[in-house]
Amino acid sequence: MIKAAVTGACGQMGGLIIQNIVKAENLQLSAAFDIVNIGKDAGEVAHAGALKIPISDARNIKNVLIETDTNVLIDFTIADATVHNAPAAAGCGVNLIIGTTGLSPHQRAIIDDAILKNNVSAVISPNFSVGVNIFFNILKQTAKYLSDYDIEIIEAHHNKKKDAPSGTAMKAADVISKTLGDKEYVFGRHGTAPRNKEIGIHAVRGGDIVGDHTVLFAGDGERIEIKHQAHSRNMFAAGAVKAAEWVCGKQPGVYTMDDILGI
Repeated sequence: MIKAAVTGACGQMGGLIIQNIVKAENLQLSAAFDIVNIGKDAGEVAHAGALKIPISDARNIKNVLIETDTNVLIDFTIADATVHNAPAAAGCGVNLIIGTTGLSPHQRAIIDDAILKNNVSAVISPNFSVGVNIFFNILKQTAKYLSDYDIEIIEAHHNKKKDAPSGTAMKAADVISKTLGDKEYVFGRHGTAPRNKEIGIHAVRGGDIVGDHTVLFAGDGERIEIKHQAHSRNMFAAGAVKAAEWVCGKQPGVYTMDDILGI
C-alpha cells in the first residue's frame, strides 16, 4: 500500500484529493498538512469520514513525513509554499506530485534541483486532468498545420484564483511555441497594439468558473477554436491520485502527465 500525504489539506483541492485517496485501492492517507485546523481529523475536515489522521502544521513537514514513513506527497498549494514543501519532502526521500501553478523559473529550479539531488521521482504538471493533457497534444498537432494563423489563448477561472494567466494557459502557449519555434507572448492588449506573429494570452476572472481554456487559430476567411472546459475540480484531484499511484517505483527524475498517459 502506498502511503500518501497531502499539503493544503483544508483547501478545496486538498479536500478533494483526500476524498480520492480514500477511494483508491492502492493508496492510504498517511499525513495531512496545513496552517489551520491543526490537530483536527483530516478526513472529517475533507468530508471523507473520520480517518484518525490529524492535520499537522506544515512547518513541521519533515518530521511528520519521516514519522509516518510517507512514500509520496501531493502538493496543490501556492508557489511560496511549494518551494518549501517540495525540497523538504525530497530531502526525506519522499516522491512528489506537484500541481501548484505560478512557480517562477527560480522556484522551479530549486524544486527540480532538490528532486535530482535526492534521487526521488516527481510528476509536475500545471493540470492533472486527462482531458487537458489530450488538449495539449491536439494543440501540438494543430499548430503544425496552421503555423501561419494568428493564435490567441483565452482562459477563464473563478474569482478566487490568484495567479494569471493560468498555468494551463501558459503550458498551452509553450506547447504551441515549441512546435512553431520561439514565439513572443503578449498578455492582453491596451491602446495601440498592432498584431504581429505573437501568441496572445488573455485571462478572465469571475464567479465560480472552474476552468475554461480556448485556443483560437484565426486565418483569412476561417477560424478554428479548440476548447477544454472543466466542470468539476474533482478531475484534477483524480488525476493527481492517479499520478501518485504511478510515480512510486519509477526511476528518479521529473515526469509529466504525458509520461503517465503514454503520449
